Amino acid sequence: MTETAQIPALDGSGTIPAYVARPQGPAKAAVIVIPEIFGVNPGIRQKCDGWAAQGYLAIAPDIFWRFAPGVELDPDVEAELNEAFGYFQRYDPADGVYDIEAAIKWLRSTQGVGKVGCAGYCLGGRLAYMAATRTDIDASVGYYGVMIDQMLGESHAIANPLMLHIPTADHFVGPEAQAAIHAGLDDHPRVTLHDYPGLDHGFAAELGARRDEAGAALADSRTAAFLQEHLA
Repeated sequence: MTETAQIPALDGSGTIPAYVARPQGPAKAAVIVIPEIFGVNPGIRQKCDGWAAQGYLAIAPDIFWRFAPGVELDPDVEAELNEAFGYFQRYDPADGVYDIEAAIKWLRSTQGVGKVGCAGYCLGGRLAYMAATRTDIDASVGYYGVMIDQMLGESHAIANPLMLHIPTADHFVGPEAQAAIHAGLDDHPRVTLHDYPGLDHGFAAELGARRDEAGAALADSRTAAFLQEHLA
């Protein structure tokens, strides 16, 4: 079962549209799917549907709702890729964390779920890290998160489990950034890092040319086990 929900923003400035996928029976927990810079597109909705099939209540908030509501872009189309980069430049990730916090509050207070986790991709991967440092989310997973190396000063605030998937050939997150992430987080008791040799940004996308089947299957199996453990 799928629907669109309107989640009240924390500051009362409006409502955050979110795609909602519900499981057949009672949800065992909730998963917030945090989009890439391409909006809540078919691939992100497919991610939600997959979590619902595993028994979770899954939602994908429209992170660009303040200035480009409802946008859906295809990264394999150059013009749409460039449009997405423009939105990325305009976006304030601090707003994104407030939106995730609003989603957590909405899920816990109105949807009857006890625990809430997240899985974020690209910009959403950065927001998954920020959710781990700035909210009380129960578990977070970030895929090819960008600019995390610039936010390692917040790592002391990670109170609940965090997993990051790092493709070593990520052309948006270079070797120096990856080395910094490992140096800053390898010894953190609540953080698990996985490297994917030779894979590039977007390798776990559901659709399109970026997907690597073997890499996506491995990362997604690790994510499923991680959230099953920490959201049970």
